[in-house]
Amino acid sequence: MTWSIQTLLSELHDDIQERLGRARRSFGHPGTKGDASESVWLELLQTYLPQRYQATSAHVVDSDGTFSEQIDVVVFDRQYSPFIFKFQGETVIPAESVYAVFEAKQSINADQVAYARKKVGSVRRLHRTSLPIPHAGGTYPAKPLQHIIGGLLTLDSDWNPPLGDPLINALKVGSADDRLDLGCVAARGIFSCDDGGCGTLTPIGKPATAFLLELIARLQEKATVPMIDVRAYARWLDVDLPA
Repeated sequence: MTWSIQTLLSELHDDIQERLGRARRSFGHPGTKGDASESVWLELLQTYLPQRYQATSAHVVDSDGTFSEQIDVVVFDRQYSPFIFKFQGETVIPAESVYAVFEAKQSINADQVAYARKKVGSVRRLHRTSLPIPHAGGTYPAKPLQHIIGGLLTLDSDWNPPLGDPLINALKVGSADDRLDLGCVAARGIFSCDDGGCGTLTPIGKPATAFLLELIARLQEKATVPMIDVRAYARWLDVDLPA
């Protein structure tokens, strides 16, 4: 048997695109269709991200008691995160543990870009703590808060051309607080934005695999999350619950 890295990477994308397409074709109810698509993206990340990261649908909370909106895909630290809440079937993650957040939709358009920006902004605006880090030789200073990656994941695009000027113009709306940094349109290509502007990679043969590898590269650049101040959360134990 002759092995081929090109075949392995290509087949990974083909599987993701086919499963997203199957979800779109198989379910009539928009909510069910959306849940199925979200599950495809989550399974991709849960399978291929290094074990130090996990991915799930969740709300994010800060030590001030403020919650984000519900986020389809949250990539978070599990190696150094002391607590992840599970309550009534919902997952709640402390803001300090979050590396990246994505919305998962059927198709990209101006409304979905705006919607995803709103969701991403609700996470980035949360308060995050960062403590000095003890080590054998002393103490490292508190790590500066890292930029939380935000993005949008879809199967296709409502624009023609799919990843042309209309997409770039939509991505430029807003501010750095809600910017979409990285996204994938599985049937078309990937896009990214930074302080220098926005651009797309299209046509690109295997967008889902390209997105996965780019996300991993960006996560590697961030190293670890800040050291969370758990006492900032513990103070809520002294607050009376609402009647």
